[in-house]
Amino acid sequence: MSSPSTPSGAAASADPRTLRSFAEFYPFYLGEHRNRTCRRLHFLGSTLALACLLTWALSGDWRFLPLGLLCGYGFAWLGHFGFEKNRPASFKRPLWSFMGDWVMYKDIWTGKIPF
Repeated sequence: MSSPSTPSGAAASADPRTLRSFAEFYPFYLGEHRNRTCRRLHFLGSTLALACLLTWALSGDWRFLPLGLLCGYGFAWLGHFGFEKNRPASFKRPLWSFMGDWVMYKDIWTGKIPF
């Protein structure tokens, strides 16, 4: 059995558009995040995005919404293009990639995936 951070089998190498469920997609998603720096940049971007969302909710300043998107996607894409050397899965499966970001975020917080 493989660990969450080391997917194996067809899902790890499949075209994400052929996967039929998020459960099938997530091992592929993790395979696209093997590089520790890439995962750390995702984690940083997600944390900053949450901070922007909270700041918007407390202040009502709408400028924090696009700033949150910029932080979330900017750091993630920097991780993919600069360190992982691949294209983000969000280009092919945007909704499942967004979901994968938050599941991976939780898995990093709970120690299932190394930070």
